[in-house]
Amino acid sequence: MGPIERAALFLDFDGTLVEIAATPDAVRVAPQLPGLLHRLTDELSGALAIVSGRSLRDLDFFLPVPIPMAGDHGASLRPDPAAPALRPDLPHPPAAWRSRAVALVERYPGALIEDKEHGFVLHYRQAPAMGPEAEALLASFVAEDPGAFDLLEARMAWEIRPRGASKGTAVNALMGRPPFQGRVPVFIGDDVTDEEGMEVARRFGGYGFKLQDAFGSPAALRDWLARAVAPPGPAGTTP
Repeated sequence: MGPIERAALFLDFDGTLVEIAATPDAVRVAPQLPGLLHRLTDELSGALAIVSGRSLRDLDFFLPVPIPMAGDHGASLRPDPAAPALRPDLPHPPAAWRSRAVALVERYPGALIEDKEHGFVLHYRQAPAMGPEAEALLASFVAEDPGAFDLLEARMAWEIRPRGASKGTAVNALMGRPPFQGRVPVFIGDDVTDEEGMEVARRFGGYGFKLQDAFGSPAALRDWLARAVAPPGPAGTTP
């Protein structure tokens, strides 16, 4: 993909920078990751962003690093770490939808609901039997208002998301701003929703990499990123 100094790097969080955990709150951030992100943003002159389905609040908690971030699949965008987030006018799901989703989760021990600013997720990693019912329930919600919401499949989860926001829209918005503008975008993610970001990166003449295929694991990706910003060895080569 050429020298990293010319790239604009977009990284997913769960399953990409950190390993998937049993619940969203249980993820473990490698101790070296915040420092690695600091070095990467310096190497890229600021053209590094986290693009995640997580809320910005979650991202700030797990990654207290002053870099651009897109949360809630692009529904919350913070291009400038020192400025307030940009939040487009997007629909919120009816309260009755969430109430029915909670009732479903309560029937399956281990299942949980994760609230987003403009939607919610039903996680069934610890209650696999709920998967088909979760899909059917959320699909019925989307059918009530298909112009306003999408149904997203994630790893052992189903999510309601407002139309008009995606990881692709986040990449598109950031590529129109310095320091991303004019660079070669590289999007790395592990899930179905990341493919939207990869597609937009390719439209800009860049690259999209599926974590599992290109690196194998979050730990392997972190090692690769560390090597990319490591100082050259004695002979002028990167170790």
